[in-house]
Amino acid sequence: MATKHEQILKYIEELAVGEKISVRKIAKNLHVSEGTAYRAIKDAEIVGFVSTIKRVGTIRIERKQKDSIEKLTYAEIVNMIDGQVLGGRAGLHKSLNKFVIGAMTVEAMERYTDAGNLVIVGNRVDAQELALERGAAVLITGGFDTVESVKKLADEKELPILSTTYDTFTVGTMINRAIFDQLIKKEVVFVEDILTPLEKTAYLSTSDRVEDWYKKETSTGHSRFPVVNKAMRLSGMITSKDVIDKNLSISIERVMTKNPLTVGPKMSVASVSHMMIWEGIEVIPVVKDDLTLIGIVSRQDILKSLQMIQRQPQIGETIDDTITNQLIEKTTDDVSELDFQFTVTPQMTNNIGTLSYGVFTQIVCDVVQQKLFSLKKRNVAIENISIYFLKPVQMDATIVIKPRILEIGRKAGKIDIELYLEGILVGKAIVACQMMER
Repeated sequence: MATKHEQILKYIEELAVGEKISVRKIAKNLHVSEGTAYRAIKDAEIVGFVSTIKRVGTIRIERKQKDSIEKLTYAEIVNMIDGQVLGGRAGLHKSLNKFVIGAMTVEAMERYTDAGNLVIVGNRVDAQELALERGAAVLITGGFDTVESVKKLADEKELPILSTTYDTFTVGTMINRAIFDQLIKKEVVFVEDILTPLEKTAYLSTSDRVEDWYKKETSTGHSRFPVVNKAMRLSGMITSKDVIDKNLSISIERVMTKNPLTVGPKMSVASVSHMMIWEGIEVIPVVKDDLTLIGIVSRQDILKSLQMIQRQPQIGETIDDTITNQLIEKTTDDVSELDFQFTVTPQMTNNIGTLSYGVFTQIVCDVVQQKLFSLKKRNVAIENISIYFLKPVQMDATIVIKPRILEIGRKAGKIDIELYLEGILVGKAIVACQMMER
């Protein structure tokens, strides 16, 4: 039987998109305490069923799909510009694909305004009506209101009409920055995207015996299995080292590893990769909050997903991209060596005009990654960096970076990095890292 918390989440999920909800309303309709209703609404917000909008309240929204991560919703625009919703509240969950500044005649606006746009105008009623008729939302700058007929039209079309006290230039800059920030995001891959689901997962029960492990190993070709109880909650993990030299009739529960490491479906693949590298594990169970088993992820799954992330196109440019783009491979007399050069641009300096410590650190990290990549070491996790700032590096200076392998093994390595300006040593770093290989 579903708990009250689960019943509330199901109730919220079945509400119509755009419907307004409140703690008191939920508590009254489902006969639960306001505390229970509040916690459920907060969880619903986390999973994307509802959104709390300033001056509007909490509304049921359409759950945002990951493939539209590069888009903004009108609800997010309201928060960003500290705006008010004058009409068309039911359309706040919709996404905009671009914004249009309506500083032109109504006739000219027809050529530039399409469905899914956000038209930024002042107190021009004719321009507001045109935008709504063409399927675009409206943002009125300067703190102006609008007439009732426009508000009614917005409600009919389910297209938001918003108002803000900011001027058009400020609003355009804010929205443009937000769109750019969204565009530079790579798709974040979560455990739920790559896990082997329960129906395809080989697992054992606490009531099974060691002989059942051998049968499972023969039938699947695997040697690591999660162990569950009658309620399908994870009790432990069992591997070949747990059963070696054990009597075949001994219970699995007696030899398994209890309290194993677990991950949740919403944990990022990057976090799981880090965990698997440091703990040296090959398979990790995926569980719900109550430890109900929902699948497993293997080291192979993690490697494939990391390679997929690395192949994705990057739209826009982050600070790290800017630094990496300045890093150029430098030809040396020794073909086995790989040196780099880097030019310090104004945005990479601190308040006194010298190379920023943060940029210095990122340069070191990038050089380590590229040096190890040249040695076919692709999945690198930096464990520790010891940095020595010997001399300040001025703006527009070009430095030479020389990486040197101190020691390297199959899973770990140490690298010495030296930075030179006109032949003088200006910085040094020693980096310890680990590698995740097949």
